Amino acid sequence: MADQLSNYKCPNCGGPLRFDPESQQLKCSYCDSTFTQAEVDAFYKADEQLAASQGTDTQWGTDTGDWSQEEAAHMRAYNCPSCGAQLIADDTTAVTVCPYCSNPTVVAAQFVTKKPQFVLPFQLDKEKAVELLTEFYKGKPLLPRQFKSHNHIEEIKGVYVPFWLYNGVMDADMVFKGERVMQFTQGDEVITETSHYQIIRRGTVTFSGVPADASSKMPDEYMDAIEPYDYSLLKDFDTMYLAGYMADSYDVDEEADRARADRRMTASTVTAISSTVNGFTGLVPERSTITRIDGAAAYAFLPVWLLSTRWNGNNYLFAVNGETGKIVGDMPTDKQLLISWWLKITLGLFAVIAIVLYFMGGGFL
Repeated sequence: MADQLSNYKCPNCGGPLRFDPESQQLKCSYCDSTFTQAEVDAFYKADEQLAASQGTDTQWGTDTGDWSQEEAAHMRAYNCPSCGAQLIADDTTAVTVCPYCSNPTVVAAQFVTKKPQFVLPFQLDKEKAVELLTEFYKGKPLLPRQFKSHNHIEEIKGVYVPFWLYNGVMDADMVFKGERVMQFTQGDEVITETSHYQIIRRGTVTFSGVPADASSKMPDEYMDAIEPYDYSLLKDFDTMYLAGYMADSYDVDEEADRARADRRMTASTVTAISSTVNGFTGLVPERSTITRIDGAAAYAFLPVWLLSTRWNGNNYLFAVNGETGKIVGDMPTDKQLLISWWLKITLGLFAVIAIVLYFMGGGFL
């Protein structure tokens, strides 16, 4: 079972290697040595080939213990290649961390059938993610002061989230009703002339890399909100980039996720085609037929920092784009402060109205 897993050890001291966003290389957690991808590949090429070949064995050693049959069907037991500890993970986990020796471990068996084509390496480290969260709190006047001062981060994880990146060509056939209104004077009369038009637009709109997260564990609204990513930074997949981070294989397949991508491409197509209709008033869509005539998808890992905070008995989750730093999350509202603000605004409006009425009426009676 140990051969089904692989991790990166420092050739100098044996400590765990982690991918460092700043240097874009593997860095030792103990001696701070750094290694290029070529150096790592040279050190560990044989180990990865062995892990991948063993991963094709369908006779998994599944430890069911007291799990129910349904639970056991989605759990796997592995041995850490560094210390031999048994690791338990679900059947979609691609990267995990040993709780005993803290070595990041790649579950190579997952990549035999679910290997991504691309990976976008982390560009921001953990310290930067925490700094961004602190900045995110600023400018939120209704955020409880105690949340800022006493709130603490319970967990922070760098996660490679599985995404499908869809290409597509959308064929559009749209019909609009529009009006043009003209006014002119004829003698003592002002004449308004309204002309009615039927506007027809046909064409295609091409899309590239429309993302849809492929993990049912991730909130779709969070993943949508932290877009976009710079696809020019995509690399051919290599397990080196996963060292020190978590990752899951997809559990929403390409066809199941395509509906989300198609909805986004359809909405963007309607906007793009509608923007070509100018010079009309009262424009109303009369008919719209949008059809995808071509499209393919690539499987990629995109970087996300997940920060879990706890305050006043409630958990709050924040997601940070691991490339751009764009952040989204839910925060509590200070209800007393909200009421105070509402009263101040209301009293202020009453004061303004009273002053206006005073001057309009020549003074108070």
